Amino acid sequence: MREASRTTRQRIADRLREEALAAGEIATEFDVQTSVALDHVEHVAKSLEESDEQLLVAPPTCRECGFEAFDDLINRPSRCPECKSESISEPAFTIE
Repeated sequence: MREASRTTRQRIADRLREEALAAGEIATEFDVQTSVALDHVEHVAKSLEESDEQLLVAPPTCRECGFEAFDDLINRPSRCPECKSESISEPAFTIE
């Protein structure tokens, strides 16, 4: 199928099969806002439910203390509950 005829979600799914990407990277690559990129990722995950593939999420991590037991794995928290640092990595998504 030609690239131009594929939907944004199909192209995002193809990229996530190639490598893990954070929402910000997806947003930049596909020229959408981060919130829209997250919406696309959620829909991609739903579309994979009836396939052998699954969406994997590398959780956000505090760059200062390494804390990664955040409640919400999809959205980037504003600060670490352990050390209060605001240096938090974005979650990364991949399809396997």
